[in-house]
Amino acid sequence: MFDNPTPGQSRPLADRANFLLSQLGFHIAQTFAARLAPLGIAPNHFGLLTHVERNEGSSQQRLADALGIHRKVMVGLLDDLERRGLVERRRHPGDRRAHAIHLTEAAHELLPRARDIADQHEEEVLATLDSGERAQFVAVLQRLAADIGSPPGVHPGLPHAAAWPRPATASIVEG
Repeated sequence: MFDNPTPGQSRPLADRANFLLSQLGFHIAQTFAARLAPLGIAPNHFGLLTHVERNEGSSQQRLADALGIHRKVMVGLLDDLERRGLVERRRHPGDRRAHAIHLTEAAHELLPRARDIADQHEEEVLATLDSGERAQFVAVLQRLAADIGSPPGVHPGLPHAAAWPRPATASIVEG
C-alpha cells in the first residue's frame, strides 16, 4: 500500500493520505453544511457562535484576535449573526469605545440543536471506528493540526468566512 512506486509510476490516489483527507473533508464539510442549513446557519456561524458562547461579553477585537480573524471580517460575520438575531452588540463595560458580544435567547436555543447535529454527524462519520480507534484518530488529527500551526478549535476558513456561501434564510428557532 505505501510501497514506493517504481520510477515514472505514481501511487494510486486511494493510497495517498492527502487525497483521502481531502475527499473525506469535502464530503464531511458538504454534509455538515447541509445538516445545519435548516437552522439557518453555516458551519462558520456554528464555530463563531460556539466561541462567543465560551467568551460571552468579549469585545469584537478580542474575539477577532483570539480567532486570528481580521477585524473587518469579524465585523461582517457579527453583522450577519446580528441580522439573524443570534448575537447582539452591547457597550463594553470596561471600554466604552468597544462592543461586547453576547448571544441572544435565539442563539441559546439554537446552539444545543446545532451541537446535536454536529454530534450526530460525527457519530455517523466515525461509525466504522471503535472507541479506541476514534480516540487515536482524533489524537493524530490534533497532532497534525498542531504541526501546521492551526490554533485549537479555530477552523482555517473562519478568517476568510466572508467568502462562505450564506444559507437560505430560515426561521432560526424552528422546532
